[in-house]
Amino acid sequence: MMKFILLSAFAALVLAERRPPMPRYMEDVHQPRVVGGEVANPHSWPWQISLQYKSGSSFYHTCGGTLIRRGWVMTAAHCVDSQRTWRVVLGDHNLNSNDGTEQILSVSQVYIHNGWNSNNVAGGYDIALLRLSSEATLNSAVQLGTLASANYILPNNNPCYVTGWGVTSTGGSLSNSLKQAWLPSVDHQTCSSPDWWGSTVKTTMVCAGGGANSGCNGDSGGPLNCQVNGQYQVHGIASFVSGYGCNTPLKPTVFTRVSAYISWMNGIIV
Repeated sequence: MMKFILLSAFAALVLAERRPPMPRYMEDVHQPRVVGGEVANPHSWPWQISLQYKSGSSFYHTCGGTLIRRGWVMTAAHCVDSQRTWRVVLGDHNLNSNDGTEQILSVSQVYIHNGWNSNNVAGGYDIALLRLSSEATLNSAVQLGTLASANYILPNNNPCYVTGWGVTSTGGSLSNSLKQAWLPSVDHQTCSSPDWWGSTVKTTMVCAGGGANSGCNGDSGGPLNCQVNGQYQVHGIASFVSGYGCNTPLKPTVFTRVSAYISWMNGIIV
């Protein structure tokens, strides 16, 4: 059976202190209080990938990611800032069964943004690119994600979905099947206000959700898929959630803002 890796939790601050709670990576589900998710139709998000690492003779799912070129995947820096043997599974829906549509490609090189600091998840720059050993074959189950335009800023309450294999119901368990959760965007002015995330949230981040019924479904590194001009574009990379729990009111899930890093990615993908 597939195993899901839990990263270390950050200690939550006391509410009465009125300081922002310390963030934690989205894989950390010691308190699985996530709501608002559902199983996605198979291959309805064909750019979603499963990032897996090797332990012994087996590979284990640890993060999500987005296929952005036939030979390149975008994910979170904190997912790949350790020395491991990585592979990417494309076209998957149920991690524990063979759908007949999977493509398994090894990772030949990892590029982590040089601004990333693993001791400060809220510092930003939580983005990495993975060069695949060979190119993916595009079909109905495997497609390239359309990235946000450079420097594009989502308006408040833009329709978005987060996707992944994480917990999506209160007190629920991790899912073998890909799930999706409705997470409308929250503009930076709102998200950075004192009662929300405050200064923890940088302008290079995107907030989504934040209501009592929001969720942080999906592993770190997975895409925030937002509808813009009639199509779904990838506007975020799942980065961190509140130490109080994923569905804490006024503490939306925080994503790396893809549109802030288009030039950085273009400088690597040649």
